[in-house]
Amino acid sequence: MQKVSGFKRPQRLLIVGCGDVLTRALPWLLRRFRVLATARSPEAAARLRAMGVVPVCADLDHPPTLRRLAGLADLIVHGAPPPASGARDPRSRNLVTALARRTERPSLAQRPRRAVYIGTSGVYGDCGGDRVTETRPLRPGSDRARRRADAERTLRAWARRQHVRLALLRVPGIYAADRLPLARVARGDVCVESGDDSYSNHIHADDLARAVCAALFRGAPLRCYHVNDDLPLKMGDWFDLVADHHALPHPPRVTRAEARARLTPAMLSYLDESRRLDNSRLKHELGLRLAYPSVLTLFAQHAMSNG
Repeated sequence: MQKVSGFKRPQRLLIVGCGDVLTRALPWLLRRFRVLATARSPEAAARLRAMGVVPVCADLDHPPTLRRLAGLADLIVHGAPPPASGARDPRSRNLVTALARRTERPSLAQRPRRAVYIGTSGVYGDCGGDRVTETRPLRPGSDRARRRADAERTLRAWARRQHVRLALLRVPGIYAADRLPLARVARGDVCVESGDDSYSNHIHADDLARAVCAALFRGAPLRCYHVNDDLPLKMGDWFDLVADHHALPHPPRVTRAEARARLTPAMLSYLDESRRLDNSRLKHELGLRLAYPSVLTLFAQHAMSNG
């Protein structure tokens, strides 16, 4: 609790972009904070209210709507993605500009002390299947990843200027029981032959939600953390596991050259990047014990519940 103008109030936490993952974190967060979250529409605001969250009408694409964010919260969780095009993230720029504004009632304002950003491991680009730690230089190979790298730079600069304890989470593919690539497997989209396939990394949505909560308190200033499970997989092997669990045929394997002619540009951008993320910091510094060390844990739980 903090004392402000002669009275005590609970710490306020602002979620920017309260999607599926941060919705999973709400039960833990609501027990500890007064939780506010940005809402871009009346429908989104109603959804937040129903979960016990205070909605704040704000749209990162329209800076005038962000004026209320200044001095609003003690802690920030930024989970809003960049726009779908360009090499920069104007949304993060608009956010930090709004957060740094002077408020009309400074006695009631609270500059953020801690913040967490949910980014992507795509900022490393292709690593040739190497095991990657957080000290590896960023070499984003697509505009999608360049936007995320730009967001990290923007947030780092803001955190230094405003003395905010910022943790940067670099996240790979997110899965859950309702977030598996079943449509792709059912369509029979091709995969690359094993010897020429790329490594991918994954994290269960519940474990990512728990990592966000841990990073709020245990994250070191301007520190990056990989949030991934313990089982990097070749992309084809990942889809095979999903197919096996749902009694679907394995996707056909083809050469990389043939895959380039048959897959979408978005899928090819993932295929062209191969890395195995080291999650030591996640475990040792954030103290997170994974509930889902791999997707096999999810499948085993499902089999037990149906058995």
